[in-house]
Amino acid sequence: MYAIQWPKGFVPGFVDNFASNEMIVAGLSVADIWPLLSQPHEWPGYYDNAADVRIHDGGGPELQLGDSFHFKTFGFPVECKVVECVEAHQGEPARIAWYGESGEGDDRLEVHHAWLIENLDADRVRILTQETQNGNPAKELASSKPNEMIDGHQNWINGLVATAKSRKS
Repeated sequence: MYAIQWPKGFVPGFVDNFASNEMIVAGLSVADIWPLLSQPHEWPGYYDNAADVRIHDGGGPELQLGDSFHFKTFGFPVECKVVECVEAHQGEPARIAWYGESGEGDDRLEVHHAWLIENLDADRVRILTQETQNGNPAKELASSKPNEMIDGHQNWINGLVATAKSRKS
């Protein structure tokens, strides 16, 4: 199976917080998942931790490499830039990732949030999302019990899958 590609400064194990969530689902494909994930105006409809989504400079509705966008998540207003955006092709998985930042000084948070969506045999799809974070807010999130990032991202995947299934039927 494929893995997330990490930029310097955001490699898991060398950051203040890391969250990883994965689901493998039968009966769905990358083609069912990609439109819901690559179009951020869709997120608040299936993920209650995404709000105030805006793509800057007239972009969208689908994110493209280099696009800048804003959304609120985990109580943070985050300014993001798409740093990886590749639709699935020739057996390769779909990938989308963004760098995000929020706050200033001691409240500054920097994130790299990546998704990998991969078709598997037997009519299955693998959805992997991982996020690394740096900054004091990341340290606080890392020590939260239950882990807010793990739980929040699992809710994102669950909503993504439920919405894809409902649109397919």
